[in-house]
Amino acid sequence: MVLTGKCDMDALENLEVWKRASRLAVDLYHALANCREYNFKDQATRAALSIPSNVAEGYERGAGRSRIQFLKIAKGSCGELWTQLMIGRAAGFLEAGESKRMEQEAKELSRMLYGLIGHFEKQTDQN
Repeated sequence: MVLTGKCDMDALENLEVWKRASRLAVDLYHALANCREYNFKDQATRAALSIPSNVAEGYERGAGRSRIQFLKIAKGSCGELWTQLMIGRAAGFLEAGESKRMEQEAKELSRMLYGLIGHFEKQTDQN
């Protein structure tokens, strides 16, 4: 899906990276529902929420460098979340299989955002 820069929440809701990032945030909330390590839980869920939130904010900002910057922030949050998931698994805050699945999803979202950023950078450079 190519974002056009107009305000169209239906298009955003159909954007695969946004849908998957939103789903990952919900999955993490469920996985940490009973976690008593509140600092870890807060930091990890903030990173997870940051991914779809920054994709949405960048999209709503319209075309150009502003959108790219918010996509880069979302990509950075993928790295942050991936690290926290690995630490959470090692510390026993998350079940290993579930954590590994979420770690893989964070890496895949990062790849998707890299492609989207590249697309919009080319588009911006051509204008």
